[in-house]
Amino acid sequence: MNQPTTSLELVNATRRFGGIVAVNDLSFKVPQGTICGLIGPNGAGKTTVFNLISGFYTPTSGKILFEGEDITGNPPHIVCRKGIARTFQNIRLFSSASSLQNVMVGAHLRQKNPWWFPIVPFLADKEEKMVHDRAHTLLERLGLADVANAPAGSLPYGAQRRLEIARALATNPRFLLLDEPAAGMNPHESSDLMEFIKNIRADFDLTILLIEHDMKVVMGICSHIWVVEYGQCIAEGDADAIRNNPKVIEAYLGEEYLQYA
Repeated sequence: MNQPTTSLELVNATRRFGGIVAVNDLSFKVPQGTICGLIGPNGAGKTTVFNLISGFYTPTSGKILFEGEDITGNPPHIVCRKGIARTFQNIRLFSSASSLQNVMVGAHLRQKNPWWFPIVPFLADKEEKMVHDRAHTLLERLGLADVANAPAGSLPYGAQRRLEIARALATNPRFLLLDEPAAGMNPHESSDLMEFIKNIRADFDLTILLIEHDMKVVMGICSHIWVVEYGQCIAEGDADAIRNNPKVIEAYLGEEYLQYA
C-alpha cells in the first residue's frame, strides 16, 4: 500500500524563550488532504507550534518542511505565498471594514504584478476588479454573500469565524491552520462548524491542522490527533486511540470526556 503524501512535517522542532522551552523536540507529519488535530492543556505550546509553522517565530532548532521544501525561518508573508494560511484564536478582522473588504485583503496577497502596475490606471482598475470578484465569489461559496457590505464587527460571532476563514482562503492556500475555530460557540454553532470545515477541505482541496478544545469537534472531524504537554508529544493516533489513552485522560481530557468513548 502506498504511503500518503506528507503535506507538512516538523522535524525535532524546538522553540525556547529564555529559560522556557515552549516546544521541545517536536516531530510529526501531516498527511496531504487530511483534517488533523493538535490538542493539549493551556500553555502546552500549541499556538507556538502554529507560530513556528506560519513564520511568526523561528525555531531555536529543528526544521519545518512544507511539501518537501524547508521553510524554516521564512517570514509570514513568504510562508503564506507558498500556500499556508491561518486563522487566530482571537478573531483578527478589520471590524469597521466590510466583509468584502476583509476578504479582498487576503486576495491581494496572490496578485503577482510588477511594482509599477498600480500607477497605470487602466491596469490598476482591472486588478482591483479581479480582486473584488474573487472575494465576492468566496463569500458566495461560504454562505456570506448577504453580509458582503456589512461591517465585519457587526456580524454574529459564528459568521465572523467564517469570514476569517474566508479571508484565509482568499490567499489560495493548500494548507490551512485553524486556531480554536469553535472558541466561544454554542453546541449548535459547533456542529455547523464541523460540517463547514469538512466541506471547505473537500471544496478547496485543503489539508487542515486545527487546535481545538471542543472535543466533540476534534473527535468528530480529525483523522489523526497529536496531544502535546509542556511542548512535547505525549500521544498520537485516531480519535479512539486518543479518547482511550490513560495518559491523555490524566493530562488533559479528564474523566468527563469518557462520554465520547
